[in-house]
Amino acid sequence: MNLKALGIKLIVHMITVLSIFGIFFDASLTNLVIIGILATGISYLIGDRFLLRRFGNVKASIADFFLTFFTLAILGYLFIETDMPLIMTSLFAAFFITLTEPFIHAYILENEAKSKRKRLLRRSGRLQTEFAEETHTDSETISRKKDPRRDSRQ
Repeated sequence: MNLKALGIKLIVHMITVLSIFGIFFDASLTNLVIIGILATGISYLIGDRFLLRRFGNVKASIADFFLTFFTLAILGYLFIETDMPLIMTSLFAAFFITLTEPFIHAYILENEAKSKRKRLLRRSGRLQTEFAEETHTDSETISRKKDPRRDSRQ
């Protein structure tokens, strides 16, 4: 579970829900926070944990738009008492949230790739060692003078 990505997603949802729904409707702060938290949780579980891995960034972002729209509309009707329709407000909020989704998805995919590489390295237990002869940069060594020990062995 990627807590940093979830935190970023929560901040984006909270800013959007508090600003857009707070401007157009006379809703309590508690209800807006509940809507933001629930919408974040649903979007993270379905969009980021399920759809992103199976369909990729673009399709998951498109699906996140519809998922966020329906989630905000349903939660809006449940938690906000108003005579005005919530459809347009939910569309605006879903649009602004969806603008950030590709970046969050890219962050999630990048961190998963890094953690997968680390797990593979730890799990494999195979280490590579490089062996080489030592070389000296002395001018005597480079000039390849005859080694008396070498001549005696032959």
